[in-house]
Amino acid sequence: MHAGQRDRLADLRLRIARLESGHGKGKPLPFRLPELDSHLPMGGLPRGALHEMIEAGMASEFAGSTTLFTAGIAARLKGPVLWCLTRRDLFAPGLLRAGLHPDRVIYAEASRDRDILPLVEEGLHEKGLAAVVGEVTRMGLTASRRLQLAAEASGVMALIIRRWWTVAEKDLVAIPTAATTRWRVAPAPSELMPAPGLGRERWQVELLRCRGAEPRTWILEACDAKGRLALPADLADRSDQAAHQRAAAR
Repeated sequence: MHAGQRDRLADLRLRIARLESGHGKGKPLPFRLPELDSHLPMGGLPRGALHEMIEAGMASEFAGSTTLFTAGIAARLKGPVLWCLTRRDLFAPGLLRAGLHPDRVIYAEASRDRDILPLVEEGLHEKGLAAVVGEVTRMGLTASRRLQLAAEASGVMALIIRRWWTVAEKDLVAIPTAATTRWRVAPAPSELMPAPGLGRERWQVELLRCRGAEPRTWILEACDAKGRLALPADLADRSDQAAHQRAAAR
């Protein structure tokens, strides 16, 4: 049996297992932002599913947009969050700013990137968790299928942050996975203030892949203290954000 046949067989097994277990146990988690929820097939993110987040900044190892975007999702779930990582670089006040209280986070540290996904899979078997977050560079089809099946079986949401450290590793992020959704987040220019000061941070949020939905990009205000995103006031009256998206992508 060659590699293509094995992949097709694995996809067939995944579909059968999904039908047997019931895909996305429980109600989906809405963003409570019509612009996003109306575009997603279930009106939000399936809870018992794997979701993939990619940092689009120039230096993924130092950029925090994707981390805060992920923390905002976890913040809107109820229960403890298992966060698996290899570097102790999470800033607790930053998570709190995105709505995720540090007391809710359980950290699992591994010395190597390849040990993270097994930790995530083990955590997904614990139904008392709200979500399991894992920070990795490499994640192939086989490993992501295992996480998807584990999330479906328990109903616990799996959130994988794809962090890259070198240009060569950045290319690995583009490899296909079995994630239900794939997102890419990058900083975007903030609103100009009438007086000196900082406006609310903005992100360019791209839905790169979603079963049942077309790719799409939004310019959004960053998560608030309850993990909620917002449509910028100066863009709310526009029928679409296409022009702003093109400007932000330059």
